[in-house]
Formats: sequence, structure tokens, C-alpha cells
Amino acid sequence: MTTRAERNRLIVDNLPLVGFLAAELSARATHVPREELAAAGALALVSAADAFDPGLGVPFGAYARRRILGSFADEMRAMDWASRGIRRRIKETIAVRDTLAAALGRTPTVAEIASTMGVDAAAVSESLADADRAVVALDEPMALSLASDLPLPDEAAALSERREVMMRALDALPERMQHIVRSVYFEDRPVKEIAEELGVSHSAVSQQRSEGLRLLRDALDRYFAEEPGVVPLPTSKVSESARDAYFTRIAASGGRRLANVFLKNAAAL
Repeated sequence: MTTRAERNRLIVDNLPLVGFLAAELSARATHVPREELAAAGALALVSAADAFDPGLGVPFGAYARRRILGSFADEMRAMDWASRGIRRRIKETIAVRDTLAAALGRTPTVAEIASTMGVDAAAVSESLADADRAVVALDEPMALSLASDLPLPDEAAALSERREVMMRALDALPERMQHIVRSVYFEDRPVKEIAEELGVSHSAVSQQRSEGLRLLRDALDRYFAEEPGVVPLPTSKVSESARDAYFTRIAASGGRRLANVFLKNAAAL
């Protein structure tokens, strides 16, 4: 274990890390106050310094970073206004609305949804209003991917490479899927607005968004695989041929290394 003096030095030396990570995350999750993230992160840093064991062979920066990001996740969960019950009610209401819309060929009225669900119209109206302001659930895959991928300040070169691969992978997504991912995560547009623009259901946009994120994760996992030549298991649900076509588009968009990684790994499947 560390001495008191070493523990204090670890805290002082790594306080800028808390501020850096809090700033990076709050810039992406604008509904989370930076000050509250920083406070939670500082407590996590102190806790990490108290529990750190140099004998484990893990750098303190990496150890503390994991603890800090974990505290951020807890803070974001605490700030999430929607309970599991509310989310379940929203999900059920949206599912009924989309089913009726498909059957009727138009958007159903609140009364029609309420009649189908066996509830009063006020409950349906409340659920639909909640759906419009609902944030992404923190237990959804990839919900904290941005936070978990936040770099340390001295990781600029690795970050630059990662961003380049990410942008090329984003550009290679199918056109509609790419538009949805860009609209949600780069332009902060509500899913409802995107659905109305595209003339599709709220759930269809959400599905495309989630699948787009899974494809991006597949691309990053393949490019940054820990063992060269070993193809990571995919997370996306598209067919193997569609995934291969996606990787081929990425390979065609970049330099030699990008092409080598994606084409070599594709041939290994």
C-alpha cells in the first residue's frame, strides 16, 4: 500500500485528470453539470488513492481513470429522471402506437392508443410527452461508450488515430443509418424530429441508431484488435455479407494501414 505522502501526491498530481474527464464528458452529455461530475470524480480519485496497491503492476492513472468514470456513470444514473417503471410504460405506449400506425397507415390518435392499451387518454398523453424528453437509458449498450473512450491528456496521437478511424467508419455506414447517427450524436436532434423528417416511426429511428453504433464498435474493435489477425466477435446484428461490405467501404476510404487491417481480417473470416 502507499504511504500517506505518496497517497497525497497521487491525488494532487491527478486532479487535472478529473477536470479533463469531467470537461470531456459534459461536452458530450450536456444535461450533466460539469461541476457535479468534477465533484464525484474528485471523491473517486481520493478513494482510488486510498485503495491503490502499486504491487498489482497497474499504473495509477489507468486505475484512477476507471474509478472516476465509474463515479461519472453513477452520477448520471442518479440524474436520470426516468425510473424503470416510467421507461417500461414509455416503451409499451410507443410499441402500441407504432403497431397501430403500421396497421392504420397513419399516426393513431391518443384515444385509439388508450383504447387499445385499456388506459385513459391522460396516461397515454403523459407517456408520449415523457418519450419526447427521455434520455438514453444508461444500461443500453454503448450508452457510456463516449465516456469509456475518453483519452488521457497524453494520449493525443492515439486519440487522433482513433478519431480518424471512427470518422471513416461513420462515413461508410449506410446512408440513412449514417444520417441518423450524425443527427443524434453530432447535431443533438431529438429522435422524434428525425422520425418525422424521414417519415418512419420513433422505434425505427432508435433501431437504426443502435445498429449504427454497433457497427461503429465492430469497426473500432477490428482496427484496434489486441491480437493482430484475430477477428473480434461482432456486436452488430447485420448479416455477415453486409458487415463485410461495410468493412470493404472503410478499407477503400483510407490509407494502406486501414485497407490492410480491414481487408486482411475480412479474408480471415
